[in-house]
Amino acid sequence: MKPNRHVDRWAPILLAAALVLAWQVGVTAFQVPEFIFPSPAQIALQFAAFKGPLLAAAWDTFWVTMVGFGLAIAVGVLLGFLIGSSRLAYAAVYPLMVGFNAVPKAAIVPILVVWFGIGIGPGILTAFLISFFPIMVNIATGLATLEPELEDVLRVLGAKRWDVLVKVGLPRAMPYFYGSLKIAITLAFVGTVLAEMTAGDSGIGNLIQSAGSQQRMPLAFAGLVTISAMAMAMYELFSAIEKHTTGWAHRGSQAQ
Repeated sequence: MKPNRHVDRWAPILLAAALVLAWQVGVTAFQVPEFIFPSPAQIALQFAAFKGPLLAAAWDTFWVTMVGFGLAIAVGVLLGFLIGSSRLAYAAVYPLMVGFNAVPKAAIVPILVVWFGIGIGPGILTAFLISFFPIMVNIATGLATLEPELEDVLRVLGAKRWDVLVKVGLPRAMPYFYGSLKIAITLAFVGTVLAEMTAGDSGIGNLIQSAGSQQRMPLAFAGLVTISAMAMAMYELFSAIEKHTTGWAHRGSQAQ
C-alpha cells in the first residue's frame, strides 16, 4: 500500500493541535490555578510579554548545546569507529562505557561546578557527556555487525581491513549514525538545561529555575515549550538530512 505523504506530514500537527485544545478545555473546565498548571493561553501570553528574555535565553542554551553536541559527535564517532573495528576492543570497552553511561548526569554537575565554576563550562560538558554515548554505540554497532561472509569476500577480492571498514563499514553504519543523532540531540538539550538549572547564570534552564522559584508557572512552561521546539527542529533537520543521504536504507520500507 502506497503511503499517503500528506497524511504523514499533517498527522503530528493535527495531533499536537488536538492535545493543546484538550489541555485548554481541561484547565478551563476544572478551573485549575495557573500557579499549579497553566493553560496554553496563559503560556502564550507569557511568550508575548517576555519575548525578548525568552529568545535571549533560548540562544544561550542553543549555542551551548551545539558546542557540547559537536564534541559528542567527534568523540562518539571516533570511539565508535575504534570499538567497532575490533572485536577485542568491542568486548573490552563496551561494558565500561555502559557503566559510565549509567552514572546519573545530575550527580556529575556539582563535580563539574567544582572543576570549572558556574557558567557555560558545566553546560557544555553535561551536554557532551549525556549525548556522546548513543552516537558511539550506534557507530560501533554498525561496524561490528558487518557480515563476516561479506568481509571474507572482500578480502578474497584484495580489499584490506581498512578498505572494508572505510568503504563498506562506514556507509553501512550511516543509518545507525543518523538514528543516534536524532536521539542524542534531544539528550544534549536535556543536559544543557540540567546544568543551567543547577549551575548556570543564563539560558532557558536558569530562566525556568527563576520562574519556578517565583511560582510563575506560565513563564516556566513557556521555557519548557521553547526547549521542546528547539529539540524538535533539530530532530527534523537530522531527519531531512538522513532522507537525502541514506535513502537507499529506507527504499525497501517505502515500497510497500
